[in-house]
Amino acid sequence: MWFREELLKSIWHAFTALDVDHRGKVSKSQLKVLSHNLCTMMKVPHDPVALEEHFKDDDKGPLSNQGYMPYLNRFILDKVQEDFDLQEFYRMCWTLCCKKNMHIQNLLISERDAFKVWCIFNFLSEEKYPLVIVIEEIEYFLRKLTEAMGLEWNEEMFADYKLQLNKGYLTVWELIELVGMGYFSKGMNRPTLSMGISEVYSELILDVLKEEYMMKKGHRRKNWTERWFVLRPTSLSYYVSEDLEEKKGDIILDQSCCVESLPDKEGKKCLFIIKCLDKSFEISASDKKKKQEWIQAIQTCIQHLRLGMLSPHREARLRRRELRQKQQVEEEDLAERMKQLQAANESKQRELEAMRRKMEEAAAKASLEELRRMKTQTDLQDRYRLDLEREKMVRQQMEEQVAQKSSELEQYLQRVRELEDMYHRLQEALEDERQAKQDEEAMRKLQARLLEEEAEKRAELEQIHLQQQRALSQTEAEKQELKAEQLAKERDLQAAMQQLERLERERHGALQQYNEVSRKLERASNKTKTWKDKVAKHEGLVRLIQPGHKGPQRITNWGPASFTDAELELRKKTWQESKNQGAQAQSSS
Repeated sequence: MWFREELLKSIWHAFTALDVDHRGKVSKSQLKVLSHNLCTMMKVPHDPVALEEHFKDDDKGPLSNQGYMPYLNRFILDKVQEDFDLQEFYRMCWTLCCKKNMHIQNLLISERDAFKVWCIFNFLSEEKYPLVIVIEEIEYFLRKLTEAMGLEWNEEMFADYKLQLNKGYLTVWELIELVGMGYFSKGMNRPTLSMGISEVYSELILDVLKEEYMMKKGHRRKNWTERWFVLRPTSLSYYVSEDLEEKKGDIILDQSCCVESLPDKEGKKCLFIIKCLDKSFEISASDKKKKQEWIQAIQTCIQHLRLGMLSPHREARLRRRELRQKQQVEEEDLAERMKQLQAANESKQRELEAMRRKMEEAAAKASLEELRRMKTQTDLQDRYRLDLEREKMVRQQMEEQVAQKSSELEQYLQRVRELEDMYHRLQEALEDERQAKQDEEAMRKLQARLLEEEAEKRAELEQIHLQQQRALSQTEAEKQELKAEQLAKERDLQAAMQQLERLERERHGALQQYNEVSRKLERASNKTKTWKDKVAKHEGLVRLIQPGHKGPQRITNWGPASFTDAELELRKKTWQESKNQGAQAQSSS
């Protein structure tokens, strides 16, 4: 089965390889060759006239990829059937782009392994162009590869790598270089790394869920043969060997299929059967654990088909993308709220700054007033001292004026003290604001960490809940199947016991009838012999020769023509009546 977005990713690589100038444009002649190759690989009839008609308005220069996409969808992808070789299609697109972008000499992996990493990149990359793989999918792929090689996942090494990877994503050639340089597979040789890549490729790209050697019972000769079984989401294929070169058949899984355990028989152990509409398949696993794993894996595939779900790794990819989108939305909401808080803080800070400037201006005015007042007072005192001797009467008036001015000075001094107090309160308010900002930053970091831990715990709880639901449903189904099988076996055993008793009674009756007939036959033989002797004595041994019957001569136990037809029918009737009486007596007893 193929998906259009995966085909478009491979075609995008081929199209990009033809874009030599990196302007997003390819010439018409190159598009013709690419379209012809795509049609050949996908078994679609190629129509070169359609390409000319599609681009007839832009016949003088290079054509944009926006113009090629409608043609690709309409004349190629919409006509694709299910019977083309998807791996050969991937191989063709890989051939067009690998030589211009990759240097395999400096890597630990072969060109074949690089192609598998390229296919895995297309599967895990985001559905945005240009194609990139995000850091979460890189971690998922490297975890899979490490487990396939039998290594333990190094969380600290990957954390250091994430810090070095500032942009948070990789292109396909950077991913191939990362795997080929062996940064996360140190100490592993080339064959082990190649085996790990092949295992991840089989699971993600070839949809191989499980594979192993098992014994299969034939449909015609009923013999047991060892086969290499490969389980995919919709089929169970079996081959002669694990090289997958000679396929012997497919077991198509659908909603009507079921898998059941079988008791040991014919010298075979660990048996189970897959029942389909047209036929059933009996299979023998290597041990009980393998048998249970195969039964569970096949039941999971059938359950997914009944629910209309995709393969497990595709469902996991969708869940990871949905989780990333949800986290991105939450981060955007948090950033928007922080932006709003920052704007509010800036507005308050501007208001406080304006208030501080007003207070500084008021303090400056008060200072100028004080200076002017002091100067005026000094002048007045000097003048008073000069005029004191000359005008005594005027001194009293001047003292009154001085007293009045002193009162005004006291008022101004009180106002200055109030302004200084306001200035101190302003400084305290600014210090409180700075402390509030620090507390807000600490609270934001704590909130982000709590949100991240809550998301992780929610994902773990959902996974545990799903596992419990699956285990409960599977246990209940197995319990019902075992009960039904036990009841069926008890009914079959009771029927077999009754049939055995009936056959035993019939055998005893037949034996008694046989003994009775044997005794009657012996008496009849002795009686016939006696009568023959008597006839021979009275009539002599010479008989008249008379014409015989022309019909076929009857042969009995006493020779030819011992009884006539009437006598033989009478004896048959007598024997049948005695047999019926014996049977009735046996049944009544």
